[in-house]
Amino acid sequence: MRTIGVLGLCSLLALASSADAGKFNKKLSVGDKAPAWENLEGTDGRRHSLADLKADVVVVVFTCNTCPVATDYEDRIVAFANAHAKPGGKVAVVAINPNTVKGDQLADMKKRAEKKKFPFAYLHDPTQETARAYGASFTPEFFVLDRDRKIVYMGAMDDKSPPTEPTAKYLETAVKATLGGKKADVGETSAAAGCKIRFNPKRDDG
Repeated sequence: MRTIGVLGLCSLLALASSADAGKFNKKLSVGDKAPAWENLEGTDGRRHSLADLKADVVVVVFTCNTCPVATDYEDRIVAFANAHAKPGGKVAVVAINPNTVKGDQLADMKKRAEKKKFPFAYLHDPTQETARAYGASFTPEFFVLDRDRKIVYMGAMDDKSPPTEPTAKYLETAVKATLGGKKADVGETSAAAGCKIRFNPKRDDG
């Protein structure tokens, strides 16, 4: 059974009383304008942009096919989308895969989306520029954007990796607060105890 480690869990619980932003994400803070993306190809064969989404709240999750924790979370993400992100509704969910390794190519993503019956767009970020712009480091990692496309939450979906049942549902709580015009009690947590995004080296990384 996989759970978030003791230190990771303690960090998450400590954050329950603090909405400090930018502690884990070194690129963005809560309140920042969310980076836009354009023309990311999805498993549906279409090109997608953030500007296409008209929902009041957008949930962006960086995930992949090849991380065991990310795939363990798929059922929770599907359940969340089915409950809160109906077509044409106030909430939209978008999954973005920034990995380019074997098993994370678009053809593999299409098979995964069909197998799991994803009720949301699953997009490939082959340049990894979208993940870099968001400061995403792990899969899965979640961002909640409000109507103005400002970040109101970023981090883990909840405080327990599957199959353990969560006691704190950070993502769901943040979405409900945002829909109600309120500030999320917790603005940032560390990401789930998943896998590091496999960023390809860039000349300016050193």
